[in-house]
Amino acid sequence: MYYNNLTMLADYYELTMMQGYFLTNTHERKAVFDLFFRSNPLDNGYSIAAGLEQAIEYIKGLHFTEADISYLRSKGVFKEEFLDYLRNFKFSGDVYAIPEGTVVFPQEPLLRITASVIEAQLLESALLNIINHQSLLATKAVRVVNAAAGDKVLEFGLRRAQGPDAAIYGARAAMIGGCTATSNVEAGRMFDVPIAGTHAHSWVMSFDDELTAFREYAKLYPSVCLLLVDTYNTLKSGMPNALKVFKELKDSGVKIGTYGVRLDSGDLAYLSKRVREMLDEAGFHDAIISASGDLDENLITNLKGEDAKITLWGVGTKLITSDKCPAFGGIYKLAAEIIEDGKVVPKIKISENPAKITNPGIKTVFRLYDKATGKVKADLISLYDEIIDANQDLTIFDPINTWKKMTLKGGEFWVKNLLVPVFLNGECVYKSPSVMEIAAFCKEDQETLWEENRRLFKPNILPVDLSEKLYNLKREMIYEIRGE
Repeated sequence: MYYNNLTMLADYYELTMMQGYFLTNTHERKAVFDLFFRSNPLDNGYSIAAGLEQAIEYIKGLHFTEADISYLRSKGVFKEEFLDYLRNFKFSGDVYAIPEGTVVFPQEPLLRITASVIEAQLLESALLNIINHQSLLATKAVRVVNAAAGDKVLEFGLRRAQGPDAAIYGARAAMIGGCTATSNVEAGRMFDVPIAGTHAHSWVMSFDDELTAFREYAKLYPSVCLLLVDTYNTLKSGMPNALKVFKELKDSGVKIGTYGVRLDSGDLAYLSKRVREMLDEAGFHDAIISASGDLDENLITNLKGEDAKITLWGVGTKLITSDKCPAFGGIYKLAAEIIEDGKVVPKIKISENPAKITNPGIKTVFRLYDKATGKVKADLISLYDEIIDANQDLTIFDPINTWKKMTLKGGEFWVKNLLVPVFLNGECVYKSPSVMEIAAFCKEDQETLWEENRRLFKPNILPVDLSEKLYNLKREMIYEIRGE
């Protein structure tokens, strides 16, 4: 849950490395770490950054209690002088981050941490846990919402999430991704987001007959009356009884709000068409048809293709668990050290797999927009002290296939630096927007992508290039390390 202190949410090696830095008297060395990811989940064309607010709360709360220190002492590994150091531990560094709800791409630093190496090292696993989970589910939610093509999507995943935290923060991420409400009451309370729901089959089964169950529910909740019609027989029982109750409700003179039916099983395309016909024939043209039951973006796309008459989608299991893609794959790597007189010493990890070779140095991410359309032309990962003059021509190139080039004409594009300051010298300087504000921004940010980048299946991948200066630094370091 929303813990005040997650300091001990760390992998064991972080603490043993911290002690190593302390005992070798290297713990005050300044280090720069990047948190980034290598590939978009779910074969999507982009991802959504999420989880920053919880990352901020985690960093603010960093401190070791006497109980923490006592536990570490019991392991027989940690020396007293190191445990004494932990008593006054707090984060005193800088954090730059890409704001939540932003469209992001592989290799781009979502967070850049500059701090003493002992501080920066501790943050690794907890930050990855927070950012990975929420970014994954925000991206999954975006896919589901885009498949719904303007219809409302409700997040229904509480009972299938992998524990309370996953349900609560998964619901938060789903709202960022565009869901209009969640069934999770605790998430609604914590994040001030809309909550919604209908009733279960057990409500119908608890009464002597279906008609009575529907009547009682309509009497209690005329402002939002969605009746679950598939407990016994959707077309022969559920719908006739629902129609009868809707007529009674309208004849009673009670002010009616949103009303309609929910389908939770069966052939949703066929049933929704028949249900729409029955509602229209009875004069209930404004009644909605909601559907649930193991839905995801693929099934919603198929149902849309079959002209299903569903306009409200309740998506649970396959959203909250990110079915088919259980992990985001974010990583946390050392990118640079800062030594005497502020000199930056770039660091690089080499691999036989080109995708695993890291980008060295202190970096930022520039987003390049076409002035005429407002659409993103490309992202450019650059060294932090580089400046882009949008009045001058800019040629960028693919860092792998360098023959792929694009020249942006001066005056025809504009530039945005995606990384913003969050902590400076250990003090938080960033105020997180509300979840609904982040959701609105997320929707707007997706509109800056081209339609081909937003396709659910086989999307065109937006260029993410390295600046020439960063590209040359990376190449020189690889050659030097390999002795070539």
